[in-house]
Amino acid sequence: MERFYIETWGCQMNELDSQRMAGQLMQQGLLPTRALEEADLILLNSCSVREKAAQKAYSRLGEYRLLKRDRESLRIGFCGCVAQQEGEEALRRIPDLDFVVGTGRVGEIGSVLGRSRNGERVLAVGFPEERPYDFEAISRDTAHKGMVTIIEGCNKRCTFCVVPNTRGPERCRPLADILHEIEHLLDYGFLEIELLGQTVNHWREPAPPLGSGRDRDFADLLNVAALLPGLKRLRFVTSYPRDFTDRMIRAVARHANISPYLHLPVQSGSNRVLRRMGRGYTVEEYLGLVDRLRAARAGLALSTDLIVGFPGESEEDFQRTVDLVETVRFATVFAFKYSPRPNTAAIRLPASDEVPREVADQRLQHLFKTQSAIQRALNEELVGSEFDLLVTGWSRRAGHQSGRTDCHRIVHFPAPERPAETGSLVRVRTLQAYDHSLMGELVARGVG
Repeated sequence: MERFYIETWGCQMNELDSQRMAGQLMQQGLLPTRALEEADLILLNSCSVREKAAQKAYSRLGEYRLLKRDRESLRIGFCGCVAQQEGEEALRRIPDLDFVVGTGRVGEIGSVLGRSRNGERVLAVGFPEERPYDFEAISRDTAHKGMVTIIEGCNKRCTFCVVPNTRGPERCRPLADILHEIEHLLDYGFLEIELLGQTVNHWREPAPPLGSGRDRDFADLLNVAALLPGLKRLRFVTSYPRDFTDRMIRAVARHANISPYLHLPVQSGSNRVLRRMGRGYTVEEYLGLVDRLRAARAGLALSTDLIVGFPGESEEDFQRTVDLVETVRFATVFAFKYSPRPNTAAIRLPASDEVPREVADQRLQHLFKTQSAIQRALNEELVGSEFDLLVTGWSRRAGHQSGRTDCHRIVHFPAPERPAETGSLVRVRTLQAYDHSLMGELVARGVG
């Protein structure tokens, strides 16, 4: 039996794309392997969000090429966002590369492999109108969470972001298809569903029935999905702040099984920087949304994305970002130094606006230090509380398992003699807080 190995970089969308490709390959009789040296087919599913993404991808592909010296029959495929971005250039630069598959052609991996076996070097990029999507063929490799794409691509043009180029324009899946996939996952025993999209709250019914009145939007999807029998937790990422409506807020407040955790990227605490980023909202508007969300849903935990060192960012601009972090008190912050990305507007900003790397490094470390203190304080407020914990697997702490609370905190607990099953709900009591997690003890299993 032939075996395949997939290396996945990047976000949940890439994780799900890898699961889609794995399922198609298994339908063709290939088996997955975690040992690179056993693989007859290697796929690199790449991410282009960070700096020098293409350089890192080519370096990794170069390592794969060395394996062909001993195994001429080995096939190498380049997939994901960098593959979409590089296209034919990748085939030119890597003579041993067998095929390139972009993000819009993931559903074609089986046919691409077939063409490759016939000696063709295949280039499959772009965003065709018709794209096969067989959710029953997805190889779900996480037992605790079922991911469901509801919208692909992005129509925003944030000046720093490469996603519109690598994922294409927004394209919504029909509500009936989404619900069918969620029901399929619930039938298989998943308790938590995570709805995915680069701008997940932009979802609209792509072809609403005639005479249906108002077009169904993301609030309608939440209201319908949350009522599906057996759904214990419903999450979604990533929401665009400017377009999070009051109807969506009411949906989050209405359903207890919509998790009290929301990822709401702000990117900067400076209105001047937000304008240069093309984000379309002000800090004041963002804070107003935070206030409305927290008023509607008690105990709501928020996470965000932040970029430091964006071209032209002054010390005052950066301090306003720190002030925002201290004001909102996020449960989690994902912060990065600005990375110039190809084909984005920000790379055309004057060179004089560039923030020195050492300055950006200092700002990032200061931001992390500020956020760590906030996270520790928020986690300490949870000590002594009991939570239903969705078990995600074994902890890095010897003899411990770990899981996620409804508000997305990580809790470690000593594994019982009969370890809790991954994907099950257990009851834990928190005993100690750390910056990024909590320690607890098992109170009961089989809850919910």
